[in-house]
Amino acid sequence: MAAENDTLRMVLLGPPGAGKGTQAPNLVNKFGACHLSTGDMLRSQISKKTELGLQAKKIMDAGGLISDDIMVGMIKGELENNPACKKGFILDGFPRTIPQAEKLDAMLAEKNIPLQKALELKVDDELLVARITGRLVHPASGRSYHKLFNPPKVPGKDDVTGEPLVQRSDDNADALKKRLATYHKQTEPIVKYYQKTGVWAAVDASQNPKNVWSDILKCLGQ
Repeated sequence: MAAENDTLRMVLLGPPGAGKGTQAPNLVNKFGACHLSTGDMLRSQISKKTELGLQAKKIMDAGGLISDDIMVGMIKGELENNPACKKGFILDGFPRTIPQAEKLDAMLAEKNIPLQKALELKVDDELLVARITGRLVHPASGRSYHKLFNPPKVPGKDDVTGEPLVQRSDDNADALKKRLATYHKQTEPIVKYYQKTGVWAAVDASQNPKNVWSDILKCLGQ
């Protein structure tokens, strides 16, 4: 699948703690595609003071939610202007709802670069609680580790830069349960949407990261 024009165009789905932050860099390294995380995109557009970034900041400062059109516009802008996206993209954190998925598909169809795969990382909620309360993140790159399951080479330090790792303030059991409830309510319908369009595939993300990566490659025909 990914061999078509040597590009990869996919959405990465999965609840908080499923391993998207671990597997997305593997996909970037393997296929040369850009990793488009909605949070990172928003921060980048706001810091660059782009038209969409200024619109988004105004809405966020007022406590509002960023519209689907603004988010799809940001993704479109990255695809057109980010050289790293020439070999495709891995979308992480978007879409979260069916209307967002429909708008994304419409924009990609206009550009004649339809989605090739919507890959779901599946894992039970109980395991996620254990995983996420031990998660450590390198803020600058988004690289994630785990105290038990995927520890850094040096405790508390990023493997690449040696900079300190942090635990996110919302990486606790109570916050996670609320985020999981939101995920199941909003995002699971997207799975049914992508099943209908024929691009959905799932991987058992309760395995160790190496096995998950191996299964992802199989899903992508590698």
